[in-house]
Amino acid sequence: MSLVRIAWSDGVARIDLARPGMQNALVPELMDDLLAALAAARADPSCRAVLFGAEGPSFSIGGDLRRFRRERDGDLRAYSHRLVGQLNDAILALVDLPQPVVVAVHGIVTGGSLGLVLAADMVYLAPQAVFKAHYATAGFGPDGGWTALFPRLAGARRAAAALFLNRTVRADEAVAWGLATEVVPAHELRDKAEAAAKRIAASPAGTMRAAKRLLWGDRDRLAADLEAERQRFVELVAGAEATAGVDAFLRDFRDYPDAGD
Repeated sequence: MSLVRIAWSDGVARIDLARPGMQNALVPELMDDLLAALAAARADPSCRAVLFGAEGPSFSIGGDLRRFRRERDGDLRAYSHRLVGQLNDAILALVDLPQPVVVAVHGIVTGGSLGLVLAADMVYLAPQAVFKAHYATAGFGPDGGWTALFPRLAGARRAAAALFLNRTVRADEAVAWGLATEVVPAHELRDKAEAAAKRIAASPAGTMRAAKRLLWGDRDRLAADLEAERQRFVELVAGAEATAGVDAFLRDFRDYPDAGD
């Protein structure tokens, strides 16, 4: 798993996105590695909690827009169907894990990668962490739980403002809205999240697993809502608005990373 790292100790599986040069932009190869890491954590009988994070300056900037543009020469809709399907599978895998998941978010979270945060059970944010949709600029349909998870946690009106106005959600707002657990000074973030994961791992496993399952509730409804997001995304991704939006975004944001793949 070259794009995701996993390590084990004290009953905790530590999983980190590891595409820092691309700010952990989502591509099928990274999603394959993440799904494999989550499956490994689920299968390990010694694992009682998962600590989820990311390397580099951002947690994840969502789907790799340069890759989307390159895929226009092939079958962009098929690529998008695969990628958003993998993202949905990862979100559901996080929800379905019997072990509670603690995520440490140190930087930017944009686009569909927000689902990887909202599917965790406890969310710790550094003060500089922000959530931003960017669908209104890219011309894509919302994916990654922006309509399937965000409204459940923060309410439909806040989700509408974030999506329709491309509103940045600051770390303190994310906590106030119910999207995150706590804002922690950046230099303490990882330690705080790790301490929470270790405390969970040291608690009665049956209690932790029962509480997680009951808190998540109707998993099948979530799966159906995520699939609806995928269908809308695929419908829009190769259209004129998305084509113009991606080109404009990459033109205006000259610092957008490029792996050349």
